[in-house]
Formats: sequence, C-alpha cells, structure tokens
Amino acid sequence: LAVHWRNRCFDTGRFRAQPVAVPVLSVGNLTLGGTGKTPMVAWLARWLNDRGARVAIVGRGYGGGPGRLNDEALELQQRLPGVPHIQNRDRVAGARQAIAEHRAEVLVLDDAFQHRRIARDLDIVLIDALAPFGYERVFPRGMLREPQRGLSRAQVVALSRADAVDAAMRQEIRQRVEAIAPQAIWLETTHAPLHWRSAQGETVAVPQLAGASVAAFSGIGNPKGFRHTLDMAGVHVADERVFPDHHHFTDQDMHALDGWVCGLGPVDAVVCTQKDLVKLNTSHIADRPLYALTIGLKISHGREAFEQELQERLAGVFDLM
Repeated sequence: LAVHWRNRCFDTGRFRAQPVAVPVLSVGNLTLGGTGKTPMVAWLARWLNDRGARVAIVGRGYGGGPGRLNDEALELQQRLPGVPHIQNRDRVAGARQAIAEHRAEVLVLDDAFQHRRIARDLDIVLIDALAPFGYERVFPRGMLREPQRGLSRAQVVALSRADAVDAAMRQEIRQRVEAIAPQAIWLETTHAPLHWRSAQGETVAVPQLAGASVAAFSGIGNPKGFRHTLDMAGVHVADERVFPDHHHFTDQDMHALDGWVCGLGPVDAVVCTQKDLVKLNTSHIADRPLYALTIGLKISHGREAFEQELQERLAGVFDLM
C-alpha cells in the first residue's frame, strides 16, 4: 500500500520529479538482488563514450560508507577508468554535481527505477531470467521492490542471463512483461565471460582455466547467476561459499577462507566476482591464486531497436556520430 501510494503521488503530479540540465538514463530493476545492472551501466557508458559524449554515472552508494565508494562503483571504476562516478544519497544533488564538476552531457543513474525524485529520459529495467518476478510478492513476503505493475513505467525491459532458460521460458516471461508494459522495447542479454583478472590487474584468458578445479565464493545479490557464468567459463567448481550482498570481508573471513580452501584438497585456483575482488587486498588464498571473472554484456535480441531509441532520446543534445 505504501509503495502504491507513493507511485500514485508521482503519477498524478502530487509529487514532482526534479529535472536536471542534461539527459538522464536510468538503469534499475523490479526485484531485490542482482539482475546485472553493473554490466548494463558499463555497456551504456561505453556506448555513449564511443559517440563522443561526456558521460557520468550517478548512484546512491549503498554499502559504501562516508567518503568510500561502494563495491559496484569500485568495479565500474576498474571497467571505466575515465568515467566519473558520483555517489550521493540525494541523487538530484549528485546529478547536479556531475554536471557542474565534470561537465557531463549525459547521466546514467545506477539502480534508480524506484528513485522517482529525479526526472529521467529513459527507464531501463532489468529482470533476471533465473528469478524474473521475485516469487510474485513484494518484500518481505517475496523479492519484489514494488508490485509488477510498476513495469508500466519502463521504456526498455531487458531479460538478463537470457541464455540460462530455454526459448519457451523466455517467451513466457516476455508475454507477461508485454501484458504490463506493451510499449516497452524488449531486450534479451547474456553475460559472457571476458577474462580472469587478478588483484594486480593482470588478465588471464578464459580458456587457460577451462577444466581447472576451483573454489568459488561471492558476496553478491544473485549467486546463482555467478555460478551460471562459471559454468560458461568451463571451470569445475569443487566447492562454493556464498556471503551476503555487499559483504565487507574481514580478517576473520579471510582466515576462514584460507582454512576452507586448504580443506578442499587439490584445487588450481580460487575465484570470485569482480565486485568482490575490488574489496580484497590479496592475490592468493591458501597459496592458490585468486582471480575474478570479468563479464561483458551481450545484447542477443533487440539491440537495433534499443540503439535507435537511445539516439532518438538524445537527439539534438549532442552529436551522435
């Protein structure tokens, strides 16, 4: 009821979204947990950079703390070293800071579908093929952040990890989305392994670890998605440990991981997500090399319509070459 009342206030104009001076693209989701927002934010920032736009990313900074970037921002900083990333609980203020300090021409809002106080030119909503509708209930009874009818606000809906389900399931999910948001462009995306990355920034080609026995751990919102990507990379997962999303790894945690890996017997490496690696100051666990699997977003369906929509939304603001 509270979410419905708040959304209705924005829909009827009782609450007003505050505009900023440049176009705003929002990336968000309908459910709690990981749906692949970070790869989509990175894809958008690169797409804009390639066309000569000065882009900045604005996020809330959940889990970061005062003066400290959170794990998603640290990961994006590694992926996009030339793109400024502003974190501010007040995203309107953060957006204006990005424009004033970095002369941003386009803003990408990270995890902002429910943050309706800032006006946006495009709402991109990701739903995970492995858990698309949050067990049909709003949190805490389910994993939905808001009722499914909220999708009606989206101009683009992207099914992430589309390759994790068969064609019949993808079609079933699409039909449900189209019943709520018939106007939305439909995308299907996959998370393709790009390479393994060490804490020192060295990269190892994915085939070099194919067939290797690894110990895997993660502190992300969707560990099933990470496991799916490890399977795509061709490694054998000897055992896996799952920590809460945004987990801050303590010395005690690292000692426990050492003991866990030692107890597994012969494993070739320890692997985690890039979101985890940016918080760890080590290159080995129990004398085994530690690698993060870097993934890239591939749009397997709907890319042409999506790019056309982006060009139309941004036309006249800067020259898209």
